[in-house]
Amino acid sequence: MDSIVKLVAEKTGISESQAKVAVDTVAGYLKTKLPAGVGSQVDSFLQGGSGSAGGLADGLKDGLGGLFK
Repeated sequence: MDSIVKLVAEKTGISESQAKVAVDTVAGYLKTKLPAGVGSQVDSFLQGGSGSAGGLADGLKDGLGGLFK
């Protein structure tokens, strides 16, 4: 998550502590709007887990009932 926080801070000109609040807020919001089971994948992606982007994409695809097939 540190790299995302740093990126937000750089792009917006806000402090890293403010950027962390922003990233946490957006992640929390996404987890309430995404299908069940995808929230943990959002956390994994933000923590920089191995292959997390692919896992998040797969979870979204599965959770949205094959909309992207």
